[in-house]
Amino acid sequence: MRVIIAEKPSLARAIAEALPGRMQRQEGLIQCGDTTVTWCLGHLLEQAPPEAYDPADKQWRLDRLPIVPSRWQLAPRPKARGQLSVIRKLLKQASLVVHAGDPDREGQLLVQEVIEHMNYRGPVQRLLVSDLNRPAVVRALGRLEDNQTFQPLYRAAEARARADWLYGINLTRAWTLTGRQAGHDGVLSVGRVQTPVLGLIVRRDNTIRDFVPYPFYPLWVDLEVQLGQLRAWWAPKPNQPLDEQGRLIDRTPADALAARLPGAQGQLSQLEQQEKRQNAPLPYSLSALQVDAARRFGLSAQAVLDGCQRLYEQHKLITYPRSDCRYLPEEHFAGMRKVLSIACQNDTTLNGWLSGADFSRRSKAWNDKQVGAHHALAPTGKPFDASAVSDIDAKLFQLISRNVLAQFYPPLRTFEVKAEFTLLEECFRARGQQVLDPGWKPLFTTREESPPLPPLTQGEACQALAAGVEERETRPPEHFTDASIIKAMMNISRYVDDPEVRRTLRDTDGLGTEATRAGILETLVQRGYIVRRQKALRATRLGSALIAALPEAVSTPERTALWEQRLSAIAERQDDANAFQHALVEDLDALLGQSDAGKLRHSLQTAQGEAAAPARRGAKSNKGYTKRKPTGNRKKQPPQGQSAQNTP
Repeated sequence: MRVIIAEKPSLARAIAEALPGRMQRQEGLIQCGDTTVTWCLGHLLEQAPPEAYDPADKQWRLDRLPIVPSRWQLAPRPKARGQLSVIRKLLKQASLVVHAGDPDREGQLLVQEVIEHMNYRGPVQRLLVSDLNRPAVVRALGRLEDNQTFQPLYRAAEARARADWLYGINLTRAWTLTGRQAGHDGVLSVGRVQTPVLGLIVRRDNTIRDFVPYPFYPLWVDLEVQLGQLRAWWAPKPNQPLDEQGRLIDRTPADALAARLPGAQGQLSQLEQQEKRQNAPLPYSLSALQVDAARRFGLSAQAVLDGCQRLYEQHKLITYPRSDCRYLPEEHFAGMRKVLSIACQNDTTLNGWLSGADFSRRSKAWNDKQVGAHHALAPTGKPFDASAVSDIDAKLFQLISRNVLAQFYPPLRTFEVKAEFTLLEECFRARGQQVLDPGWKPLFTTREESPPLPPLTQGEACQALAAGVEERETRPPEHFTDASIIKAMMNISRYVDDPEVRRTLRDTDGLGTEATRAGILETLVQRGYIVRRQKALRATRLGSALIAALPEAVSTPERTALWEQRLSAIAERQDDANAFQHALVEDLDALLGQSDAGKLRHSLQTAQGEAAAPARRGAKSNKGYTKRKPTGNRKKQPPQGQSAQNTP
């Protein structure tokens, strides 16, 4: 008997519907001839708690840290025992197992850890499904691969899970117990991704709070040239009183120059003119969609993820959504006209855009070299009916379809001009843009760009008609929003000071993954570390205090982003999971030695930030320790049998 194990019931149903033979539904499975399809319910297993390795570790004690399992164990999740029993019985009868987890690192782990936990030793194949419509699933069933090919992906996911456990268990216990010594009654949760994200938000809030605005004084001049008029702006010389961005911070020289300008003669001393072509934005990855949907509609990252999951699983309107890729397979190009024509036919806006598409155009989005386990989000070809989905889901589908439709539009063509004028031995700059062909642009926005300049000729004369000085004030950076924090997590190298590390991180996936970024933000909200104030994400006093008390290395992105790089290297057979864990344990031992009750007490007393949102009614306490007298200083050596040198 062949047994197919899907990641979720929705995927299992889609697979069963694509198999030949009559479907027979039973508890926890679907029988289709000689194939049985069963499913997980997300993770059925989880890392065993510390007390599973040593009962003494049920009680939280500083002198028991770091806790490092010598042999890792998994335990059934509380509500998973029934489905695990179904899978166990099927595996005893199976002659072949098909792993049908989602096509990513976590999907590989989720199903394979169950297969290995059950000690199944028979052959295993891998089914990769990114589109739940029947034709796509039938094609995927015809392309089964050997699951052994995906072992490095599994090892990377397993290393990630163990790293999260080691980091979270040990640092959360250390700072929670230190917090008790400092007078804080509650769990202080620390995580390898959530804490650096919190650190970004706290540091941004601190920058805004500490920001002292000051005025600066741009000077403009209206010029008459041979074929019209334009406005140019003074570019002060370095000997003027300027800030680090070249802005004039003393009004006196600007006023003096403005008084002399009217009627002054000059010439166009430098002219740059060029036609530019800009291709359409690529189809969406999940994070790119979350950024745009947050900006355009004010949706949280979690709301976008949930909407995409509904479009994928329930409505089968889009392909696999938890993708970090913005490219499409080359083989999809030929059929995309039919896919989009069917998908967009019932929507006025999409159908209007469809009518302007030229399906003979082939953009750079079609690129097999850029497509990994999954491709960019795209419509599946099922007809879209806005009345059959929620308003959020309709907006998301329109964005996803628009970005694919845009691949069949011509580039945006503009004529851009940069001009420098010299008057009274001073430099004045002007720039303008003329749209030659809007191309794909009308699908995205009608926002005005720089207005065009009149026709100009190098060296032509000009005369100042009027001049003036504006008083502006510097502004602090804006608070993070769902859009900007997701973008920051995607492009984390921008928030790293070390130039070597910045170069290393520029090509990595950043903080978190497509599947986890939204959940990280919701976790920070639920734990009282951040709150939403309209669209802004603001740190609470507790969140600010925790970041102030932690070692900087825990709350900055360098370490966890480099971990993601190493995990990717493990997945690509370029690194070793055991070496990764060994380095992590060495880091942990150094960090644990920096827990300081005095520092934490001071930060709790002095931290600034928002008041935490009130706890939800019926919410359970998240305490994970027994309240008792402090145990004193932590011993320097790990407990017997848990030496950091003997990690798996």
